Amino acid sequence: MENITQQLINAADASAQIRGLSAAVKQEVLESLAKALALNRTQIIAANALDLAKMPDADSKKDRLLLNEERINALAESVNDVAVLTDPTNQVLVEKTLPNGLFLQKKTVALGVVGVIYEARPNVTVDVAALCIRSGNVCVLRGGSDADETNKCLVKIIQKVLVDFKLNPNIVQLLPVDRKFVEELLTADKYIDIIIPRGSQSLIDFVRKNAKVPVIETGAGVCHTYVEDSANIENAAKIICNAKVSRPSVCNALDTVVVDESISVNLITEMAALLKDYEVEIFADELAYQQLSALNYPFLVKAKEEDFGREFLSLKCSVKVVKGIDEALAHIRKYSSKHSEAIISESGEKIERFLNEVDAAAVYANASTRFTDGGVFGLGAEIGISTQKLHARGPFALEKLVTEKWVIKGDGQIR
Repeated sequence: MENITQQLINAADASAQIRGLSAAVKQEVLESLAKALALNRTQIIAANALDLAKMPDADSKKDRLLLNEERINALAESVNDVAVLTDPTNQVLVEKTLPNGLFLQKKTVALGVVGVIYEARPNVTVDVAALCIRSGNVCVLRGGSDADETNKCLVKIIQKVLVDFKLNPNIVQLLPVDRKFVEELLTADKYIDIIIPRGSQSLIDFVRKNAKVPVIETGAGVCHTYVEDSANIENAAKIICNAKVSRPSVCNALDTVVVDESISVNLITEMAALLKDYEVEIFADELAYQQLSALNYPFLVKAKEEDFGREFLSLKCSVKVVKGIDEALAHIRKYSSKHSEAIISESGEKIERFLNEVDAAAVYANASTRFTDGGVFGLGAEIGISTQKLHARGPFALEKLVTEKWVIKGDGQIR
């Protein structure tokens, strides 16, 4: 294959059909897809095993790549959740009649053809397909080579469901993984309406630099938890542990603990006891290193400058000791990726200051950053977490896969 032009043309051609589908038909398609995923579990697991076999066990992306029976069932359930969400298209936003008799409506419409570039996350294949079908969009998917067999299997299942409903299978397409086709996708502004990168910071930077098609970033997550000196230490340690170890390879996992010096010994002692059981490697600043050394913490490294502002995506985190909320806010401001940030505190005044001043898509008080998720927020599946400020911010879910159209009706008016 020399280029992907024909696939892109096919995608653009398919957009007219899905745009005209009723909400009821789109719901039926997704309900059928959920059943098909459950019925084809064995086939999906077999394809996934081929991808898993190529990846070393030590690779932190392996957990993201894995699709077992439990996760396939969860995927099917998430498709059902999307199916019953309100159709975001054809919602009337403005309606009025001008003095000259023209009748105006502004309503929501599908974006058109959505291109998504992502890495070793086969769940994204299903999530994006479901969200795009429900919102009347075509999706062109470019997954990573690590998950290629799994993605091919999933898209085959999705396209079979589309054909069963006598719909164009090009409504959902998977592009070849060869890197030479990425630039063609990024510059195909004649066929693609929007590009969404989901993955590492290097992937996002590459897309931003090379795309002619408009881009919505789903950014890397460098997530901080600041433990302020009025915090309940036991609760703080539990929150930190959950944010780090419950699923370390995802973007809303904790990367840096920021703690007030006045409570650092108590917090670090409590926190270390929990993190040690999971063999979490801690990159500690000078004071935290001394305190952890005194505890004989076995997985300890002296932090370098580059260990702050680093998305670990593994059982690693950094610790920064500060002299109060001003220094904490300055540290977060410098190193945050504007994804999810948390404060643990019993001071209402300092909580409100943190929530108001921290510039991030999601800010938390006394809770784990692991809750930043479209499903958890009641939005259904998500394409990713947007860290930018135009069009979408936070969980990029069904409600944001639309744009606006003005519809004007007259009876001969001229200007």
